[in-house]
Amino acid sequence: MALRSPLARVKEAFGGKDKLVDKIVALLGSGDEPKDDMRRRLLGAANSKLVRLHGVATQVKELGGHDKLADAAAQELGRGKDKDYVAKLGTFSSGKLVDILQSARRRNQRKGAAKAIAEKGAAAGKAKRASAAAAAAATAAAAGSKRKTASAKRA
Repeated sequence: MALRSPLARVKEAFGGKDKLVDKIVALLGSGDEPKDDMRRRLLGAANSKLVRLHGVATQVKELGGHDKLADAAAQELGRGKDKDYVAKLGTFSSGKLVDILQSARRRNQRKGAAKAIAEKGAAAGKAKRASAAAAAAATAAAAGSKRKTASAKRA
């Protein structure tokens, strides 16, 4: 399935560029700039940039702000107790922090999946070795009984 164009994604998900810009302005707040100026500036931006900006703004809001986003990224990277590292992450933009967080989550998922596969393979390998050892013991026992019967016949 081919990806749709940014315009098609905006129309499908938000109903148009105006509605998307209104949602972004509501998420970001006005800050220093008046909302009308921000809205006018965002209407001139590309649809793909607006979709990305909306995604970043919603994730920042879900996590509780920029500082909590930096904390979450540090936790996913396994460096949550390193205060200097968390402070450095706090200087990054929200977009960069969202990218760091997503890549760390994907990396942790891949590691978890690889670990599960390795454990499953190790368990299967143990079972295979155990069944092979049991088969070898059975074969050795059968060969031993044949030798005994052959030597008993000779005597």
